[in-house]
Amino acid sequence: MVEGMKGMINTPHPRRRLLRLAGAAAAVAMSSRALRAEHQDVGAPVVSGAPSASVATFEEVWQTVRDRFYDPHLHGLDWAAIRERYVPDAARAISEDALASVINRMLSELHASHTRYYRPDEPEYYQLADIFAGALRRRGLERAFPDGHVSYPGIGIVSRTDTQGGSFVTGVIDGTPAQQAGLLIGDQIISADGAPFQPVGSFRNKVGKPVVLTLRRAGTVVQAPVTSIDIEPNRMFLRGLEASARVVQVNGRRIGYVHVWCYAGGAYQRALEHLIAEGTLKDADALIWDLRDGWGGAVPEYLDLFNARAPTMQVTDRNGAREFEDVKWRKPVAMLVNGGTRSGKEVLAYGFKKYRLGEVIGTRTEGAVLAATAFLIGGGLLLLAVDDVLIDGERLEGVGVTPTIEVQAGPAYAEQGDPQLDRAVAVLAGT
Repeated sequence: MVEGMKGMINTPHPRRRLLRLAGAAAAVAMSSRALRAEHQDVGAPVVSGAPSASVATFEEVWQTVRDRFYDPHLHGLDWAAIRERYVPDAARAISEDALASVINRMLSELHASHTRYYRPDEPEYYQLADIFAGALRRRGLERAFPDGHVSYPGIGIVSRTDTQGGSFVTGVIDGTPAQQAGLLIGDQIISADGAPFQPVGSFRNKVGKPVVLTLRRAGTVVQAPVTSIDIEPNRMFLRGLEASARVVQVNGRRIGYVHVWCYAGGAYQRALEHLIAEGTLKDADALIWDLRDGWGGAVPEYLDLFNARAPTMQVTDRNGAREFEDVKWRKPVAMLVNGGTRSGKEVLAYGFKKYRLGEVIGTRTEGAVLAATAFLIGGGLLLLAVDDVLIDGERLEGVGVTPTIEVQAGPAYAEQGDPQLDRAVAVLAGT
């Protein structure tokens, strides 16, 4: 099912730009609470030709924002004055990480989601490059990825960095080495092979080899060997969706579950429809639709999956090959959301709640609903908000969607299970 999906994931749609928050709702890009798929490397390379290369990269980012940011008035900022304030710091930057820090401080002045500069020591750099590969092929993708193949070494986790610099697992993508090695949400990664943990650097030149992670779990230090792989982001997210699907028996009911880690392309919705029509979830009595964390990119029409007043069409060719069109789910459903539910996923949460399709369970979504595109600039990738977005005339940017049933997860909920998921199961099972 995965073969050939990459092209479909990146199929252009006139209004289907990725909706995604780069940091907190106000896009303070360096916030420790920002969802990050595994935090920054240390020991960044020195900027080649600094300071001239640093200033050139800074200037290109500044100009791109000036010319492409969705608000031509730049939220009332004197953008020229902003440049003058930060360009001396850019000139003094002696490493690529130091330059990225300067750029992100400048971008945070805009207080907008989808506006951040990423470095190759961050998994998001590769994930965005793959998600936006169609657009980036016209903007020099081959300069960063000479064969056009976007991948990075990793294990398939989502993590955040706390205010003390600790790295904590906030998500384990299904079907990845991290899940197979038994990593749990809430684990603190202390080191990798005895060295400080780096989300990409810890696995460079180690693909296919075991890396020993030292973890702190529930106050106990444990070691977990995990074998890194060459991750193709779109493929990982698609396989993660498929691998997450399962059915549990509770109170005599079959409760289906699926986690959509990324919605940046129609392939993810088609995979969900397949699971519902003829896959793992077809015989479930109820469904839990998990939209927590990951990437956005969804469009409102995906809610048609729950339109009980429209038919599903089955087409069978002369050889017996069968396909379903306009698949519908006509049984009870609940949605899971949290502070990492962003952008296009928030559009789905808004409609799901407003039109009473089911319970929305968890915590308030991130409030990051702008349309964005990506640019490869210098040694990094600029994610930039280029269109404003209203949903049914309402602004969700900076607001988010409140759940119908609020359930806090806690900082390390995997130690006691998943209270948000448990509540969804109880609601659908009638317990």
